[in-house]
Amino acid sequence: MNESKKGTMFTEIVLEVFKLGGLLVSEGDQMGQEFGITSARWKVLGALSLAGEPQTVPQIAKSMGLTRQAVQRLVDAMYDDELLLFNENPDHKRAKLISLSKLGGAVFSTLEEKQLGWATKCSTDITKVELTATLSVLKRISTAIDR
Repeated sequence: MNESKKGTMFTEIVLEVFKLGGLLVSEGDQMGQEFGITSARWKVLGALSLAGEPQTVPQIAKSMGLTRQAVQRLVDAMYDDELLLFNENPDHKRAKLISLSKLGGAVFSTLEEKQLGWATKCSTDITKVELTATLSVLKRISTAIDR
C-alpha cells in the first residue's frame, strides 16, 4: 500500500475511533447512572485506582489525556460528593494528593464488575487474536501521536 493510501486509511481509523469514543462515553454514562457517575468521573476513579497511590491533579490529567483545569473541576465536585479525599502533599504546599474515599473505592469496584460483564458480552464475536492486534495497533498509534 502506498503512503497516500495509508494516510487515507489512517484517517478512516481516526474517524472510527472518534465514533467509538462517543459510543463508549455514552455506554459509560449509562453504566454509572445509578451511582451518579459520568464517564468523566469514572475515568478519575479509574486513574486513581490504577495508580495505586494518591495522585495530584496534573498526574491524573496526564494519565487521562485531559487538561488540568477539567480534572480540577471533576475532582472538586467528586470531593464534594465524598468520592475522593484530599491529602497534604509533602512535596508541594498547594497541590493536594488525591485518593479514593471508601465510597469512591466501592463505587469503582462495582462499576469495574459491571464493565467486565459488558466487555465480555461486547467481545463475544471478536477473536482473541483480533483483540490482541487491535490493542497493539492502538498503542502504537497513541505512542506515535504522543511524541
